[in-house]
Amino acid sequence: MRFPIVFLLLFHLFLSLHLPFSPSLSLLLPISNSYTSQREEKMKVIDKIRAATAGDGGRVVFSFEYFPPKTEDGVDNLFERMDRMVAHNPSFCDITWGAGGSTADLTLDIANKMQNMICVETMMHLTCTNMPVEKIDHALQTIKSNGLQNVLALRGDPPHGQDKFVQIEGGFACALDLVKHIREKYGDYFGITVAGYPEAHPDVIGSNGVATTEGYQSDLAYLKKKFDAGADLIVTQLFYDTDIFLKFVNDCRQIGITCPIVPGIMPINNYKGFLRMTGFCKTKIPDEIMAALEPIKDNEEAVKAYGIHLGTEMCKKILTHGIKTLHIYTLNMEKSALAILMNLGLIEESKVSRSLPWRRPTNVFRVREDVRPIFWANRPRSYISRTIGWDQYPHGRWSDSRNPSYGALTDYQFMRPRARDKKLLEEWALPLKSIEDVYEKFMKYCLGKLRSSPWSELEGLQAETRMISEQLGKINMKGFLSINSQPAVNGERSDSPCVGWGGPGGYVYQKAYIEFFCSREKLDAIVDKCRALPSLTYMAVNKEGIWVSNATQKDVNAVTWGVFPAKEIIQPTVVDPASFIVWKDEAFEIWSRGWAALYPEGDWSRKLLDEIQSSYYLVSLVDNDYINSDLFAILEDF
Repeated sequence: MRFPIVFLLLFHLFLSLHLPFSPSLSLLLPISNSYTSQREEKMKVIDKIRAATAGDGGRVVFSFEYFPPKTEDGVDNLFERMDRMVAHNPSFCDITWGAGGSTADLTLDIANKMQNMICVETMMHLTCTNMPVEKIDHALQTIKSNGLQNVLALRGDPPHGQDKFVQIEGGFACALDLVKHIREKYGDYFGITVAGYPEAHPDVIGSNGVATTEGYQSDLAYLKKKFDAGADLIVTQLFYDTDIFLKFVNDCRQIGITCPIVPGIMPINNYKGFLRMTGFCKTKIPDEIMAALEPIKDNEEAVKAYGIHLGTEMCKKILTHGIKTLHIYTLNMEKSALAILMNLGLIEESKVSRSLPWRRPTNVFRVREDVRPIFWANRPRSYISRTIGWDQYPHGRWSDSRNPSYGALTDYQFMRPRARDKKLLEEWALPLKSIEDVYEKFMKYCLGKLRSSPWSELEGLQAETRMISEQLGKINMKGFLSINSQPAVNGERSDSPCVGWGGPGGYVYQKAYIEFFCSREKLDAIVDKCRALPSLTYMAVNKEGIWVSNATQKDVNAVTWGVFPAKEIIQPTVVDPASFIVWKDEAFEIWSRGWAALYPEGDWSRKLLDEIQSSYYLVSLVDNDYINSDLFAILEDF
């Protein structure tokens, strides 16, 4: 059913006037169990591209390519970079397969984490080099079981030290064989992408840097065979002459290749690297590009700036010819790629759109998930890892799907990238002389003076937390050690840069929420105050599981919801007592494994943190009056 805009405005007013004190909004509002559109549920890259670019009103979509780093630190840094870049909503990201299958295991691991932890639609390269059919099927079964549906099928480069590709026994001779195998064995499950070569495959290009007409036509005919065998998307080799790319697209259309052809754009970041890459790929470099680079070739910053300018101009020309897709070869660097997209107006550095308050999953098994407990808001990867074995994920309302058990705490929940470990050591491992020093650490984090927290996987404060940072700083110095919070929001536009989510045309709401550790004495004082404030609901539990609350353990409280045109109410974030009991074990364990472990055995600071862990309570406090909320008042009067 579609509602006229007048109805939505009246309903918005109704919410503002009549629903200030509901502790369990999910019991009052009609909750969508089907609002996720077909477009959002499609997991194949080809489906996403077609849905986004269809018709005259279709938008331009972009994607990023990465390669597996050689060191553990490099992998950690890559994930942090991906996390920042994925916030700009690429249609997909892909990860390469090393020459000769040299990075097979690492590629599989990175692809899994990209899809399930970074939550970006992931396409994995798969090559024939040194890969018997058994290994190829192992790779395909692995990514299928991990919820990936997208493969870039390639013949692959020769292994290091070899000049030519050699088919191994029990393996495939070319990408066409691989495409046929995937389609024959896995049907329509995988979206299959193949490579296109605007200047022809390097093997066809002669010593003069140009393919013969016969060689070019033969390469096109081979691409058509891959398309006919089941490939549904083409991503091109890098190029720097846009006319060559546009001619290639036209030539493909002339022979019946109808699938989207995505231009591969490689920004120039380094002069020597540029020459090395174009030489390896036998890519034509227009004279004007060499003329522009020659005077600045020893000035790396100038080369990068020119690379951004060139990439922007290339993309502009491509887009004016009706192409609505761009694939950027990042070489694991973000600044040039993002700068080009900003120049094109495709992204804004300060404005990141969100379909939900948390990053929507891309794993095919949990794509309909749209409700989560708020407690893991700053530890989303831990939440995903603890729920990865669920058969069904909450959709529409939390209470419909809260039967599955959470996974037990493992070392994974406390593993950190080395760079993050280093930051925590710098900011949180200074000697603690008193409890006030602990208060000060939390206060500094809430004021943005520290960039890391043992209780957060994220870097720095989130935008909505910065709205209440001063109040949080004050209550932390009073002994309420906050680890999660959100301000009250009453009908803010859904495109608000701080609290918006869900797309344009809607309104979002939030109940003020604070989660913190405090002493039993302070908890008792809060309980006394709440007796006179019926709009407040609290839950508290200590490490041993002693429970204090004015709500039952079955009351699920919606603390975030949204009203959107032609949709039912969406409530993506809840306070759920059963989940809070599970979360408390992780939250208390962080005192020892996340913070105290930074100090040597027997250190006074470590003893102080252990004492807090054993004596404090974890408290969840909600003000259900989201219109007149003054949640901090109850905590400031101490």
